[in-house]
Amino acid sequence: MEKQFLNLRDVCVALLVLAVVSSTHAAPNILFAIADDQSYPYASAYGTKGVETPAFDRLADQGVLFHNAFAPAPQCSPCRAAILTGRNIWELEEAGTHGSYFPKKFPVFTRVLENVGYHVGFTGKPWSPGNFEDAGWKRNPVGDEYNAAALEPPASGISNIDYTANFETFLANKESDQPFFFWFGAKEPHRVYEYGSGQRAGKQLADAAVPDFLPDEEIIRHDVLDYALEIEWFDQHLGAMLQMLEEAGELANTIVVVTADNGMPFPSAKANLQEYGTHVPLVIAGPAFFPGGRETTSLTSLIDLAPTFLELAQTDRMQNLTGQSLLPQLQKGEAHRDFVLTGRERHSHARADNKGYPARALRTEEFLYVWNVDADRWPAGIPNPERLRPDQTDGSFSSDYKSMGLGYADIDPSPSKELILAQRATYPQHYALGFLRRPTEQLYDIENDPACVNDLASDPRYAAILENLGRKLRENLSDQKDPRMTSNGGIFDTYPRFGSMRYYPGFKKRGEYNHDALEQSE
Repeated sequence: MEKQFLNLRDVCVALLVLAVVSSTHAAPNILFAIADDQSYPYASAYGTKGVETPAFDRLADQGVLFHNAFAPAPQCSPCRAAILTGRNIWELEEAGTHGSYFPKKFPVFTRVLENVGYHVGFTGKPWSPGNFEDAGWKRNPVGDEYNAAALEPPASGISNIDYTANFETFLANKESDQPFFFWFGAKEPHRVYEYGSGQRAGKQLADAAVPDFLPDEEIIRHDVLDYALEIEWFDQHLGAMLQMLEEAGELANTIVVVTADNGMPFPSAKANLQEYGTHVPLVIAGPAFFPGGRETTSLTSLIDLAPTFLELAQTDRMQNLTGQSLLPQLQKGEAHRDFVLTGRERHSHARADNKGYPARALRTEEFLYVWNVDADRWPAGIPNPERLRPDQTDGSFSSDYKSMGLGYADIDPSPSKELILAQRATYPQHYALGFLRRPTEQLYDIENDPACVNDLASDPRYAAILENLGRKLRENLSDQKDPRMTSNGGIFDTYPRFGSMRYYPGFKKRGEYNHDALEQSE
């Protein structure tokens, strides 16, 4: 339910504004800011200690702050493809898995906006990683690139792209009366981090917000503060862009949307369908277009942004959109969804035969249901790298092949990962949550267990809820023609992956592996 309901005056003002906008055919500017790997609730507007986000907070005061927004996938490129197309990942063929193709046949809202007169561009990270050129795109599906300006970052690991200066160049290139859509794709807080950078910037270890799926150790507190520092870098550029628009007289006619593509890069979060992998921050502000100063707990998926942007631009919807416009919620506070769906396929090259970890999930306001489609696979990638690393190469390896490192390659390298693996005997629950095999079905009481540490799927008291949510998930997946609901589900494992690869037993040549040899070595 809404934390603050609209009163009659707010509704009348909103309707009057919409009538004026409609009658004059005004098209709003749209500034879309998307962080790389930021979980809810890591913004100070949500009350989280250890992170200060004044620009995000300003927008929360002026707009609508969402408490239940979800990325459609817990990974960069599948989520970004879903945002651009307004569809779930299982509807997008290769674009539904990480680092593959983006088929040209799928329309994207950025091209629709461009075709009706919008000036469209991006800075930082657009749709990525993956291969759009060989799929037929002449430009990234997001639009024109503005990444020429650079700066000296405050810590190693932070990008040297000057997002603000690139936004200034973008604005200078548009016609004076031309509306714009700008994608500010920060590369933060994606790893790697400079260890201790958060504390050196003045943050206190006591303020680090360590979720329950991580051990509360000093090393991990440092890791969380370093992560928070990079969120603040994203927010600083967002604040500079808002100031730029305000000084140019453009902010009043600009709708600002701020979110993230997936959750924090820690074990049990990013690349997982558990809460901290898909639950992301979201604020939408546009005081001239809908009443602000509100918070909502209504369920929202980021696939809902495409139809929202198109409706705001007063242009025809794209065909076959699965997402639903957020305007009724923004304008009148109407409840939007009863549940959201999320899913994942391959993340990194973490298994033999380039296989992924197929999973789907359904989230209601109270519960999260997860279906691990092939529970025999390792959810974070195969373990035990000591027994898998070759003594030497045989000349078949190219420079983009790398060793297994710590194993479990779907978890980004980090101090948190290293600590849990090194102290797995001390922290067996944290190790099991992030690294070990999982049952086919999982169920979490989100209100009481937002960190998803207590799986209720085997508890007979929740049997009816488990059965109901599982049935609802599969019905929706069938309606949306998810290949995992048919005998063709394995097609996701056949899609190519572009990027570095790792060595596995039975290696013959690039892309060809002996899965049986790997299983024996485990």
